[in-house]
Amino acid sequence: MKKIAVLVSNDLSHDQRVRKTCEVLLHHGLEPVLVGRLLEGSIDVDRPYETVRFPLKHTGGARFYAELQKVLDRFLRSRGNEFAGVWANDLDTLWPAWRFHKRTGKAIIYDSHEYFTEAAGLTGRPFPKKVWETIEGRIFPRLSHVFTVNESIAEIYRKKYKVDVQVLRNVPFLKTQEIEARSRQELGLPEGRLVILQGAFMDKDRGIVEAVEAFQHIDDVHLLLVGAGEEWQRAQELRKELGLEDKITIKPKLPYEELVQHTRNADLGLSLDKGLHFNYYYSLPNKLFDYIHAGIPVLASPLPEVKRVVEGMKVGQLIPDWEPKNIAVAIERMLSIDKQEWKSGLQEARETFNWDTESQKIKVMLEQAELI
Repeated sequence: MKKIAVLVSNDLSHDQRVRKTCEVLLHHGLEPVLVGRLLEGSIDVDRPYETVRFPLKHTGGARFYAELQKVLDRFLRSRGNEFAGVWANDLDTLWPAWRFHKRTGKAIIYDSHEYFTEAAGLTGRPFPKKVWETIEGRIFPRLSHVFTVNESIAEIYRKKYKVDVQVLRNVPFLKTQEIEARSRQELGLPEGRLVILQGAFMDKDRGIVEAVEAFQHIDDVHLLLVGAGEEWQRAQELRKELGLEDKITIKPKLPYEELVQHTRNADLGLSLDKGLHFNYYYSLPNKLFDYIHAGIPVLASPLPEVKRVVEGMKVGQLIPDWEPKNIAVAIERMLSIDKQEWKSGLQEARETFNWDTESQKIKVMLEQAELI
């Protein structure tokens, strides 16, 4: 079986897109070797293929990225003869993958999970932004096999670099429906009307604080926050400051199957990301599709890609703005609508946006790259 190196900058534990991609590679006769980093507190990963995690001295900033590039480059130099190709996830793994491709002539596939150079972490930081733009500008136009997460970002890249970028959405499997159901009592969730806001990385500008503040203006509804990150931490403090302990439950990031069970028990899903950075503005959050596959309607931000799904598939409504009182009114309005009214739209959306269909694009790309 041919091997393919799959490069990431995370610790492999919670990246569902990469995990699903590796399963597709394995299904088509390629043995992935998934390479990332080892963090303090990283949980064990049990996969039917090899995983490699490197402990790094630095955990963030320029030194981390410089160390990551060197470690990945060293790995590909030491084991490069084993691989038929390399799959680079995001711009922070592209440079070592490109160097491997240039040395060996072997296939490279680039999967851009976001509009990296317009990420919040680069806003107001001209030097690191210029570094990443330079790396992207030198390599991207020379790539032949590229994926990204939605049509808006794909179109930006097509115009900018004259490359045929394909869209690979990060959506759940249809078999997610087969995950065994658990009751609210078993999960420790309250009875009554329940709203969920989930996210692996609840950083700034995700609407978390506004969601918490909105529950000052809502009665007889409970909010469940599940995730991690800076705003998740702030939500815990704010819940106490505002005296909302009885209205809001906050849980840490959960294994995917357990998260699905929580989502299914909700009556409404929130996706309140703000468009303050181009990366967020053009995003298509994973939680949007998690809600759809859980069979619950969505109250979401009016961002272009989100609007296309929510209004186009009739699976929910959009907030007018991020004012907490207005979010509260929108939540109450959504909960007053019979869930059966969303049923057909949610079913059609599941049948349209699912990994069983979406992953067929990977097979086509592998054939084009002559890896299968």
